[in-house]
Amino acid sequence: MRTENDVVLRAVRGATTVETDTSEAICARTAELLQKMLERNRITVADIVSILFTATADLTADFPAVAARQIGLAETPLLCCQEIPVTGAMARCVRVMLTCYAAREPVIRHVYLHDARQLRTDLPE
Repeated sequence: MRTENDVVLRAVRGATTVETDTSEAICARTAELLQKMLERNRITVADIVSILFTATADLTADFPAVAARQIGLAETPLLCCQEIPVTGAMARCVRVMLTCYAAREPVIRHVYLHDARQLRTDLPE
């Protein structure tokens, strides 16, 4: 049984890529990423403090936060920003930093999907 002392503020990172710049594609891939982040880390909606999204400049059809609302995160504070446009950086990429309360252990499992797996080859799938 978890006690109050076992719970700390944590951050979970994730990223995914989107095939095309459409609202449907952005929302589908972002929802997939968020669901895997929550599932792999056993995070409930009540545990979430806020979520920060970034998207590369080539994704303009919708906000990644729309996907969060669609999967039930209606009360969660969300913020979308544009990723820094670094020459040669990965295209059509959505990145996420989810801040939540979670147990000190186990280790947080960050989630990188599709072509974004290249960003963190050091992490297990």
